[in-house]
Amino acid sequence: MRRPWRGPGRPRLPRTRKGWRRLVQAVVAGCVLVLLPSTWLFVSSADRLVDTASAPRTDVAVVFGAGLWNGEPSPYLAHRLDAAARLYRDGRIKVVLVTGDNSREDYDEPDAMRAYLTRHGVPDGRIVSDYAGFDTWDSCVRARKIFGVHRAVLISQGFHIRRAVALCEAAGITSYGVGVEAKHDVTWYYGGAREVLAAGKAALDAAFEPDPRFLGPKETGVTSALAAAR
Repeated sequence: MRRPWRGPGRPRLPRTRKGWRRLVQAVVAGCVLVLLPSTWLFVSSADRLVDTASAPRTDVAVVFGAGLWNGEPSPYLAHRLDAAARLYRDGRIKVVLVTGDNSREDYDEPDAMRAYLTRHGVPDGRIVSDYAGFDTWDSCVRARKIFGVHRAVLISQGFHIRRAVALCEAAGITSYGVGVEAKHDVTWYYGGAREVLAAGKAALDAAFEPDPRFLGPKETGVTSALAAAR
């Protein structure tokens, strides 16, 4: 008579010192593998982080989307846009490339970002919209291949800016990152924890350089805006 299947049993712990040693070594090796991509992000962006006061003068700033609340920029996104407006007023940048998600008719990050910037003193003609910035890698690749950006100041929160800099560098953009301050609330802690996992994907993107979800034809928005700024 067969015994009824009771599913997987409890994992068995090692019974010998040698077994425990192997278990500890496996755990340590796993931790090292998980943290390697994060270490790469820190090392590759170490000398590329600045603040709004020390950001180098460059033609373009790239602001990454961070969600909308009732059609308006979330507080996190508003802080990013405030930093971009400050850089423009200080004469450190000439054009702002806003990149975000517009995959649905009822969700348009770039237009909400544009409207916010114009209300805070950035002329509409100095703002360029990327409607297919579905993730950081897509935004970086499209900034380089579609909009022709070669050098830029990137603006995001501190927990994300290192990944943005590393990926845009991998995409061929000389990048400087401004990590804006943020309240250490639930969203901040979630974002920081998420970055540990996102670092792994970032390392794969940088290594294999996949095409964005949507590449599309080249656009002259940045070139035209810079020509008008001169």
